[in-house]
Amino acid sequence: MRVITFNCNGIRAAARKGFFDWLPQVDADVVCLQETKAQLHQLSDQVFHPEEYECHYFDAVKKGYAGTAIYLRQTPKMLSTGLGFELADNEGRYIQADYGGLSIASLYLPSGSAGPERQLRKFTFMDHYMEHMKSLRRKRREFIICADWNICHKEIDLKNWRANQKNSGFLPEERQWLDTLYDEVGFVDAFRVVNQESEQYSWWSNRGQARARNVGWRLDYQLVTPGLKDKIIYAEIYTRENFSDHAPVIIDYDL
Repeated sequence: MRVITFNCNGIRAAARKGFFDWLPQVDADVVCLQETKAQLHQLSDQVFHPEEYECHYFDAVKKGYAGTAIYLRQTPKMLSTGLGFELADNEGRYIQADYGGLSIASLYLPSGSAGPERQLRKFTFMDHYMEHMKSLRRKRREFIICADWNICHKEIDLKNWRANQKNSGFLPEERQWLDTLYDEVGFVDAFRVVNQESEQYSWWSNRGQARARNVGWRLDYQLVTPGLKDKIIYAEIYTRENFSDHAPVIIDYDL
């Protein structure tokens, strides 16, 4: 089973850059999108509803902002949106598909880089979301959470880690939050199970030729429950084409 997570930074912009031309080539079973930045009525063009998938969108109330989507080859037993708190639900930040013993979700965790107020909102979201992740571990099923987490975990996950220790995305409190998610709650960073290489980044600033020089951050992860750890067989960050300031993260599971 091939699962892709991708922050498209505007699904209409990604379409213009060739994302939907590329998608059939990778033969994914599930595609999780973040930051779609569109209302459903703006996506009437067939390109946004590839015929090989069921396409489900969860829009933000605010136009041109946030939003998530999930494309599925197989009809789920249940599809749900939202997390039960305003910051997530008004901004379209979570959509989940449930199958027999497996659930797959697309999450867009807020950025805090615009200033202290935004960082406070991010911390509030993280507090709420940690409780959600704990509740998932109490369920008798497996989960794949695909997301732009807007956090780098380790020094290996961003190029200029020394200069960014006081910046949103690599703050000690954010990294500790991921430590808790991995070490205490028990989720697994699927990419790192099969790829321990350095300079594996999924986001680059638009400034200073960052992408050309690969001065990036690994912000986009698929986190899985422990029962899926030995099912991860392949992981790649696709960088040969540029559909967004993020790159698609492709992970194959032996399911």
